[in-house]
Amino acid sequence: MNLLLLEETDFIDADHVRLSGRRLAHMLDIQQVGVGDTLRVGRINGLMGQGTVLELDKNSALLNVVLNEQPPAKLPLTLLLAMPRPKMFRRILQHCATLGVPEIILLNSVRVEKSFWQTPFLQPEVVRDNLLLGLEQARDTVLPAVRIEKRFKPFVEDSLPGIIDGRLALVAHPGNFPACPRGIDQPLTLAIGPEGGWVPYEVDKLIEAGMQPVQLGDRILRVETAVTALISRLF
Repeated sequence: MNLLLLEETDFIDADHVRLSGRRLAHMLDIQQVGVGDTLRVGRINGLMGQGTVLELDKNSALLNVVLNEQPPAKLPLTLLLAMPRPKMFRRILQHCATLGVPEIILLNSVRVEKSFWQTPFLQPEVVRDNLLLGLEQARDTVLPAVRIEKRFKPFVEDSLPGIIDGRLALVAHPGNFPACPRGIDQPLTLAIGPEGGWVPYEVDKLIEAGMQPVQLGDRILRVETAVTALISRLF
């Protein structure tokens, strides 16, 4: 935990928070802080700064906080992601939050099993918890937006053109396509398919909407590997 994230309900007044639960356990067991120590803190969707421990026991911690730093800038990226396998989905959420992705749109695909949409990992509170883990790692406070689109064709035909208007728009897919570019400096929409990739119909529809297909080479990557590799290469 490189940043102690503060919920609105933690604040007892403008300058003081009281913490318990997982964050308190981390302070006691991992950071081994004491009264008078300072920690990096950040208000969720707000500023970052320093927190000084005023009181500490096994039940709670009282901190005085000074929040005067902006969180790091997000990437100029909208990520279109075919719904991954549930166990992988949690890690991908954390990776995306750590890397600075501001918006994730989860899409359906022929190769996405129907059961994936029933996972409890899609519950809003679970999604939020995994995003927070990624923000803690990166020392960021701003939660990415996560949107679910279960109907591929209506989304691609009706919504996608407006999303990619005026932006670079790439669909990652193995094949005889141009190599993925490096170090772009403009707003980007990036589509990454499921295990096994998009089916040809889906690639065609994404291209019709205005996206350009690119590839990362001959190796077949897991979705979580592809997400990290593509974002790292592009930015």
